[in-house]
Amino acid sequence: MNCILKSGFLILMLGGTYCSAQVSPLKKSKSMQVAVWDTYVRKKDGSIMHFDIMAPTEQRDTNVIYSYGRHYLKSKGQEGQVLSAKECRFCHVEMIKPQWEADIKSKGYFIFEMENCD
Repeated sequence: MNCILKSGFLILMLGGTYCSAQVSPLKKSKSMQVAVWDTYVRKKDGSIMHFDIMAPTEQRDTNVIYSYGRHYLKSKGQEGQVLSAKECRFCHVEMIKPQWEADIKSKGYFIFEMENCD
């Protein structure tokens, strides 16, 4: 038996008979990945708040990412604190965790609290 993969088709030769089947390449689902934006904001009491903003990898508009962070800061009583490129930077991409998925689907983002977020 001979096998040839050509232009997305798998061609098999069995005893002089050719058979072919279309083959789809495996693709990694982008919906299963999030961009992680590492964020450090000075709180009103002077301490540093450290959290990550998790957003779909397709969301590349920093103004949107910063608005997510500002919304979170408001929910923590830190409205008006500076949040810009100096405080919030793209860090890496990672696989989405089930506990983040509902927030990302409903709000567009998830906040992963790390330090001084109380």
